[in-house]
Amino acid sequence: MSKPELQLIQPGDPIQFNDVEMALDDSTDFEGLLAIGGDLSPARVAAAYRSGIFPWFSEGEEILWWAPNPRAVLLPAEFCCSRSLAKVLRKNRFQVSVNQRFDKVIGQCAALRANSGTWITEEMLMTYSKLHQQGAAHSVETWLDDELVGGLYGIRIGSIFFGESMFSTVSDASKVALAMLVRLCKDSGIPLIDCQQPSAHLSRLGSRLIKRQRFSELLTEQVDRPLAVPDWSCPPQVTGSWLVP
Repeated sequence: MSKPELQLIQPGDPIQFNDVEMALDDSTDFEGLLAIGGDLSPARVAAAYRSGIFPWFSEGEEILWWAPNPRAVLLPAEFCCSRSLAKVLRKNRFQVSVNQRFDKVIGQCAALRANSGTWITEEMLMTYSKLHQQGAAHSVETWLDDELVGGLYGIRIGSIFFGESMFSTVSDASKVALAMLVRLCKDSGIPLIDCQQPSAHLSRLGSRLIKRQRFSELLTEQVDRPLAVPDWSCPPQVTGSWLVP
C-alpha cells in the first residue's frame, strides 16, 4: 500500500481527489485527512461525497477534506427507536416536514455551534443551499405549535444519504427528524445513512462503525442507483405510529 500523502488542491483545479486509502492514518493527529484546499463549488462537493469524502473545517482555516476509517453509518433497518421515542411519536406532539425550510435548518445548525467553532461557514451555507436548489441537499424539519424546534440536513446521491448535521431546541425534536429520515430511506430503498464520525448520541440510535473499504464498496453499489421514491418534499404532518419502526 502507498504511504499516506496529503493532496494539495488549488481553487479552480480539476475536480479530482486521491484514492481515499491515501488519507492520513492514525500515526498522525489528522487521521482521515485526505486533502487540503480547493473550493466549495457544488460540483466539487458533490464529487467528494460520491467518493466517500466530505469537507470539514473551522472558520478561517483552509478547506479540509476527510475520509475517516472506520466510518460511522446508520442502516435504516437497524434504527433503534427506544420505548420513550416511540411514546413521543405516538403522542402526536410534533409535526414533521421535508424540504420546507432547508435554509432555516442549516442556519440553526450553524448558530447552535457558533460558540464552539462551527464548520458551517458562510461559504458552506451558500454551497449547500445551491445543492438544495439542485435537488441534492435535503432537510427534515420538526415543528411544535408552528415553531421550528428541530431538524437535520444532508446530501442524497443515488441511494445513499450523507447526513451532515442536526439541531434541537426542544427535547426529542432531532430524534423525531431522524425517525422521519429513516422512514423516507426505507420507503425510497436507501440502505445506508452516512453519519461520518461516531457519537454517543447516534450510537444509541443504532449507528455503528464500518471499515472505510466497505464504505467505498457500498458507495460503488449505490451512488448511481435510482430511488424508488424520488420526491421527498412534503408539508408538515402530525407524527404518529406511522413513524415508529
